[in-house]
Amino acid sequence: MKILLVEDNERVTQFVVKGLQEAGHTTDHAANGRDGMFLAAAEPYDVIIMDRMLPGDVDGLAIIEVLRKTGKRTPILILSALSEVDDRIRGLRSGGDDYLTKPFAFGELLARLDALHRRAQGVNTESPLTVGDLHMDPLTRKVTRGARPITLQPREFKLLEYLMRHAGQVVTRTMLLENVWDYHFDPQTNVVDVHISKLRQKIDVEFERPLLRTVRNAGYMVSADD
Repeated sequence: MKILLVEDNERVTQFVVKGLQEAGHTTDHAANGRDGMFLAAAEPYDVIIMDRMLPGDVDGLAIIEVLRKTGKRTPILILSALSEVDDRIRGLRSGGDDYLTKPFAFGELLARLDALHRRAQGVNTESPLTVGDLHMDPLTRKVTRGARPITLQPREFKLLEYLMRHAGQVVTRTMLLENVWDYHFDPQTNVVDVHISKLRQKIDVEFERPLLRTVRNAGYMVSADD
């Protein structure tokens, strides 16, 4: 996902940005309301994390209200130290889609972001995926081949999930860069090849039948067919 974080607290920002990057997401950051308003209106984001109390004369709820009035439907998670019921109600009625109070567990933040993104996509991304004897549960993030568990890093999981959702189809390098790395340009690196190689080591090398194939001059494919 491509995520915008509007947050003025430096420690919270470092904590959230680091966690999101480790989970394989791209994050932009604004430390005040005016910059947050500009980025939210100008850039396409999958989800916005919005702090309520920001420095200056533009707070988080004001940004949300303006975005909604101008037709911007990007899912917004409000992040705030204000935890009273009335505060949460006001945040949701201003146009926020979810409300998380500080302090918070990063795992819960990530789960809420995933849920908002799934809801916005209108796609059931929780259903298990199966290709041959390779199984993935996106909800629990467990991957197995046969009876053997496969341990994947966040980016490897995202890469395999995309390939499995397009099982039997040739997936180009450009498609992977855009949907797994959120690159809308070619960075002129071998990042895709490196991750494909690591993924192949984990899901194919010790098994009799390979599932991850390289389609010469085209891209990659996950398939159980011969």
